Amino acid sequence: MAKKDLISVLDMKDEWPDLVDLAIKLKAERGTHGAPLKGKTLIMLFEKPSTRTRISFDVAITELGGHALHIDVSKMHMGSQGETVEDTAKVLSRFAHGIMYRAYDYKVMDKIGESATIPVISGLDNLEHPCQALADMMTIKEKKGSFRGKKLVYLGDGNNVCNSLLYSSAIIGLDMVACCPATRMPNAEIMLGAARIADANGCKISASHDPMEACKDADILYTDTWISMGDETPVEKAVKLFCMYQINSGLLSIAKEDCIVMHCLPAHRGFEITAEVMDGPQSVVFDQAENRLHAQKAVLCTLLK
Repeated sequence: MAKKDLISVLDMKDEWPDLVDLAIKLKAERGTHGAPLKGKTLIMLFEKPSTRTRISFDVAITELGGHALHIDVSKMHMGSQGETVEDTAKVLSRFAHGIMYRAYDYKVMDKIGESATIPVISGLDNLEHPCQALADMMTIKEKKGSFRGKKLVYLGDGNNVCNSLLYSSAIIGLDMVACCPATRMPNAEIMLGAARIADANGCKISASHDPMEACKDADILYTDTWISMGDETPVEKAVKLFCMYQINSGLLSIAKEDCIVMHCLPAHRGFEITAEVMDGPQSVVFDQAENRLHAQKAVLCTLLK
């Protein structure tokens, strides 16, 4: 059977709803689910720093009976260090059972996926963050029970997280509004692709520049940092561009009374979200962070088993 990757949400489009349910199941069975990945090794390649991605994958495969090997890409002979990305992927495929790669450039991520003969999982690149989106869908199902008829509003920078949320929402049947400044909208191709999937799936993907309008009747408000890793936008410019997209008590009051608030972390309190909201009763930010562990388990079990 041909190996399968998770570089884009679309790579596991058909499995996405089942992955959400498996993540919830593995969370409930934590400590009792045995060791389905005993003897399996996951090589974790990092170009970017990480808290949640590194620790959740490491703990996930350990609890599933396998082993994780963390590698700083700058310490390898890959790319600028003299060995082609393709050759590196082929070599790593002879050593391990899976590769998790946290990269700057999705083009390099794609090269790893094309050349490796073992599953490649994206731990983030500049185009998508599929594992985050899976944990997010898991959290929404836990808190809301279902997706149909629910409205997710993403506020701020139309970045990699937003791109993966668009695909994920469309696949899962969740209405989503990408509410971003005109100059920082999500990837246009992804936006159109997600809209087509949503149309066929009976839900709606839309865009807005007006937070006050977008947040009306929202079931979920979601935000991310205004300045992503590698983005050299001055803080003053980012504040001017995004200030009206901050999740605060005023914006939250426009949404439904039982609206939940999400942030993929790390958060910059007082910028994209206020401390009052992040620590408030409608915030599920830390449940969402925990669910990265269980979502990673679902991905690892599905791809490496």
